[in-house]
Amino acid sequence: MAEVLTKRNPAEEIQALQDTIYVIGGKWKLPIINSLCNGNRRFREIQRSIPQITTRMLSKELKEMEMNKIIVRKVYPDSPVLVEYETTPYCKSFGNIIQAMIDWGKEHRKMIKDE
Repeated sequence: MAEVLTKRNPAEEIQALQDTIYVIGGKWKLPIINSLCNGNRRFREIQRSIPQITTRMLSKELKEMEMNKIIVRKVYPDSPVLVEYETTPYCKSFGNIIQAMIDWGKEHRKMIKDE
């Protein structure tokens, strides 16, 4: 049976790449996701697990990630109030992409060190 070739739409592909980069791009979003996936749930736990991230930047990134449905913020009415963050099932949908990026990054580091 003949293979059906689908015509690529470069404009649509560029828009999809830009959307992806907007949601998970930048210096801090992937490390935050990684921190959450490693079991850190509270603001200070996340902050301590990511060297050099500022309180202001972490707060900004968490708000953006919540807006994009990557994480969910849960507030428990304890005394004092307890706030926890966790990844959403939607976030988990690109877990394989993140793992592939980690693997590529490790190989890249080896390659440039071997020169």
